Amino acid sequence: MDRPSDTTSISNSTGGPTRTTRENTAYAERTDLSGNRLATATIACASTCVPSTTCRSSAAATPVWAVNRSSPAGWASNRSSSISTVHCAAVVSASQNGKRCISVTVFTDVPSGDVIRHHLPRPAVVPPAEANDGGMPMVGRQVRLVDVVDVNSPDEVGPPELYAWLHYDPIPQRDDLAKALIAYFTGHLGISTTMRAHEGIGTAQAHLTVSTAPMTISVSFHEPVRWDGWLLYSHESTQVGAGMSYVRGAVHTEEGELIASFSQDALIRPLRTTDNSIATQNRL
Repeated sequence: MDRPSDTTSISNSTGGPTRTTRENTAYAERTDLSGNRLATATIACASTCVPSTTCRSSAAATPVWAVNRSSPAGWASNRSSSISTVHCAAVVSASQNGKRCISVTVFTDVPSGDVIRHHLPRPAVVPPAEANDGGMPMVGRQVRLVDVVDVNSPDEVGPPELYAWLHYDPIPQRDDLAKALIAYFTGHLGISTTMRAHEGIGTAQAHLTVSTAPMTISVSFHEPVRWDGWLLYSHESTQVGAGMSYVRGAVHTEEGELIASFSQDALIRPLRTTDNSIATQNRL
């Protein structure tokens, strides 16, 4: 059963990198859950950046996208700059087997009162009770998909959009953990969203007949970040071509408040003939 990263022990550091090591949780043998990396970085920066600031955005790049769960991953957090007493930027990176596999830039600040305010309305989709069970089991989480039964199937054809209702129990009270939980799911459905518009291709074929991988991912949090009940994750693929796809998305509360926006660049390319000699579970 899937679960988020359990990295919560990164201590505060201003003079140099803070390091921690964790065992990767039970994902596929070689996999990428890019949202999980954003979640880990969000927790890391809670203790690294200026006290009283809160995470406003995280952006990750994965030069080596696959992380092997059989080896520990070492995380380092460096405060790159304190812009003022209310703003801070930090870089969180992870290395495995001597190679950097991900780098995350995190921006934090102290929220202020509004000068102006507006937000994107929540899409008018069916409520969670009328959506389909999305599977993807994780302790304390429910996933329900709108108008789609199997996001991985090549037979699920429609516009390049996906909507997923999520429910968490319990909902974290700590700000960094709540934001980490929101970030965790932002990378799950991006490639499926892009493929949905093209008949005969789906993420069930990933690493078998087509190469796929999230390459960059970002999330911005819109204060105040708090919710009860269900969250709606909206995904829209605005472009795919030349081996890369782009997806943008939003996270709304059931009541309609926008609490986060996200984006993802992903690789979608033909499987090279040389990949056929590599065991399926080890393919990139």
